[in-house]
Amino acid sequence: MRFSMWFTLLFATLAGVMGTNALPHFVKGLLGEEFPNVLGNSPLRNALAGWLGLVLAAGFAAVSDLPAHPWPGAVALSVGALAMTVFHGRRGAYRLNDALRLPNPA
Repeated sequence: MRFSMWFTLLFATLAGVMGTNALPHFVKGLLGEEFPNVLGNSPLRNALAGWLGLVLAAGFAAVSDLPAHPWPGAVALSVGALAMTVFHGRRGAYRLNDALRLPNPA
């Protein structure tokens, strides 16, 4: 399926965001540790949310048609990953739970 470069940019960015967001949730779930999650902070919920995020990231990457626009797609993927890296690095998951009035893990 061939898309315009705009669709490649959109889906590659979403793949970077989703994949990078999934990693801390998945890892904390595997380690049996709590981590802020809008679905609940338990390790099981984080593991499942992380797994789903990785599946969605793979789906977005597959749909993005990266071979048609490799360099713009790679830049978009990197920008999405960087945005989520900054979000988590600035403790955005904890802030989001606070804003939604959800409990944060200790």
